[in-house]
Amino acid sequence: MSDVIQEGTDMAWSTRELAELAGTTVNTIRHYHRLGLLEEPERRYNGYKQYGVPHLVCLLRIRRLVELGVPLSEIGVAKSNGDVPLEVLRQVDAQLAAEMERLRKARSDIAVILRDGAPADTPAGFESAAANLSAADTSLIHVYTRLYDDEALKDLQRIAETDTDPVNAELDALPPDADEATRQSLAERLAPLIAQNLIDYPWLTNPEGRLSKSEHATQQTVIDAVAALRNTAQIDVLTRASILAHQQLGLAQAAEDDTNPA
Repeated sequence: MSDVIQEGTDMAWSTRELAELAGTTVNTIRHYHRLGLLEEPERRYNGYKQYGVPHLVCLLRIRRLVELGVPLSEIGVAKSNGDVPLEVLRQVDAQLAAEMERLRKARSDIAVILRDGAPADTPAGFESAAANLSAADTSLIHVYTRLYDDEALKDLQRIAETDTDPVNAELDALPPDADEATRQSLAERLAPLIAQNLIDYPWLTNPEGRLSKSEHATQQTVIDAVAALRNTAQIDVLTRASILAHQQLGLAQAAEDDTNPA
């Protein structure tokens, strides 16, 4: 890269011809000129640029480094110092490995989406449960993926896969002006499902050990998300059902304690 482009070569190409020969574009060559990677050639008597073999070789060297993923800024250093430092190549290699892993995972996720017929924007890991999720559920899970750790998300996936009770569809369809009787009835039928989830996944009661963000940030984000994605009647039913579920668990625990005194 340190070769000085010599003048007086017999071969002469225009910018377009040089671009075609090097397998690149005129705009790319002009960009390299602006960055100082490729020296400006002399102009012919008619004002057109006249490129020679040294320009071609320099351009092909630049293109080779670009193909390897070397940043143009590092190519500029190489042009001055003669070569790309090995550390730069190691960094590029690490970046390529990370990109390959991202692409591998993307292909794997797409294969699952196609297999299960899930919407493309289904949260990762929830493809098999997509048919059980409402639009609000899907949106909430997207938020949860930024708040809870992988083990918690696996549990939420299992809940979504098995939670097929029609009461969930009733909750999703509940209008904001639902009357008192409808709300209470729905809450009473929803409570046992919540109670069972609390038994099967105790961390739901105290999720502090399963958080990927701070407890305060998680709590506030969940509150805001539910408020934005559920109407007032749905939130009221969920609140009532949660209270009833905890009461049911308390009664069950008290009965167990009476049966098995210390």
